[in-house]
Amino acid sequence: MRKWARLEPLLPKGKKPGRPPIWTRRQLINGIRWRTGAGTPWRDVPERYGPWDRVYDLFRRWQRDGTWQRIFTQLQAQADAKDLITWDINVDSTVCRAHQHAAGAAKRGISRRSRQAASPPSRTITASDARGAA
Repeated sequence: MRKWARLEPLLPKGKKPGRPPIWTRRQLINGIRWRTGAGTPWRDVPERYGPWDRVYDLFRRWQRDGTWQRIFTQLQAQADAKDLITWDINVDSTVCRAHQHAAGAAKRGISRRSRQAASPPSRTITASDARGAA
């Protein structure tokens, strides 16, 4: 398979000599790919990919030590070198949200009622008030 031929050289080499593994790395990685593609819980990974906890263990181990990031970076660099990636940037303002205070939300500890009570009452000046002030 072409995809596997591209991925296999990027995988870390085994460190332990001895008994061969029961489940091949290819099966476990295909289990990880199946699970991330399907979006199901780890326990639902089909048995043909190996025990779900073994598939999850490989996923988490490589996530923690940065293997997945390294593989992604190398694949991205290879694709970019072949001009297979179009680096377009698109900013869509419809997904930008205003801060809560910009929407007229009350500040912490101050409710609208207390803000209204704190403001001085509005006063209408009548003609008699104007004459008395002069």
